[in-house]
Amino acid sequence: MTDATTGTAGTMDAKGRAPGSGEGHEAAEILAAARAHVDPELRRAIDSLPGSLRRIALYHFGWEHADGTPAAGHPGKAIRPALVLTAARALGGEPAMAVRAAAAVELTHNFTLLHDDVMDRDTTRRHRPTAWTVFGEADAILAGDALQALAQRLLAEDPHPGAPAAAARLAGCVVELCAGQHADCALERRGPDEVTLDECLAMAEAKTGALLGCACALGAVYAGAGREEVEALDGFGREAGLAFQLIDDVIGIWGDPGRTGKPAGADLAVRKKSLPVVAALASGTPAAAELAELYGTVPAQSRGDSAGRDPAWGDPAGSDPERAARVARAVESAGGRDWAQVHAADRMSRAIGQLARAVPDPEAAGGLLALAEFVTRRTH
Repeated sequence: MTDATTGTAGTMDAKGRAPGSGEGHEAAEILAAARAHVDPELRRAIDSLPGSLRRIALYHFGWEHADGTPAAGHPGKAIRPALVLTAARALGGEPAMAVRAAAAVELTHNFTLLHDDVMDRDTTRRHRPTAWTVFGEADAILAGDALQALAQRLLAEDPHPGAPAAAARLAGCVVELCAGQHADCALERRGPDEVTLDECLAMAEAKTGALLGCACALGAVYAGAGREEVEALDGFGREAGLAFQLIDDVIGIWGDPGRTGKPAGADLAVRKKSLPVVAALASGTPAAAELAELYGTVPAQSRGDSAGRDPAWGDPAGSDPERAARVARAVESAGGRDWAQVHAADRMSRAIGQLARAVPDPEAAGGLLALAEFVTRRTH
């Protein structure tokens, strides 16, 4: 791959690791290598934005403080771009040729984060205030729009023969992401007894699974793979994405704020109908009845109140920790946590089956498997 400052070719080993890396922590090494190769492409794309939008994007990615001075933060784990590059390698392609596609996927992901933070009224991301709380809602939304446009431009300008198909697939994925977010908002306006697990799983596939599936599929497209392999890798990413979302929902309730960068119980404070919560509500247990009462006392305000507050619960940061802790205990007692963990393992098993269809050689599939295991074993 090309180094951003010297123009010389960098290298990764057969599993996508940086030179000199050890044998352990394979997924972490793949992620670090992907970050190192994709970040320069991201920076070039963001630097092309007009000044005001560039400032917001650089802040969101953690590269600048709100005042425009350099920051030492990093823009996330790079799971999605790592999937693009690792999928390309697994199918015999050259990851260096897929860096623009990987950057396009990461830009798309961050477009959704900027918008979701506004709609969900989230005030913290990656251990710092969210962009909308710093620059305002309209500016954060416009910066997100600009990132999505940059993603499409990267593919439109890419001379790789797979770029047109990749652009069409990514555009379709964005429509699915928007539909998933729309469904999520609609579910939040309904009572706790009006939401089913099937609806929540379909919403999670659209919001989370779709982009992970698209990332894997784009890697396959750039490797010149056939339709069957492309669709199998899309299926692998979708199933792994559902496992990812299940674990993310568990972390959203029981995660350590020092590791997650988000307040404890934030999802519960706004009575988000995450998968563990809906599974608990459907359990028919006494704890489920208690949870339904807690979730249904006052209509949720997280979507409609401009301040993002629910009068009975405080603010989305969880200003009533005792009540949030009570809800968390009810979710766990009703089996929501166990259900989510078991279901995540089931989705992971399905993902492995899809991966075997596309990449039957276990050695070649090793990097993708390591990434899938990483997202289902993480704690933050």
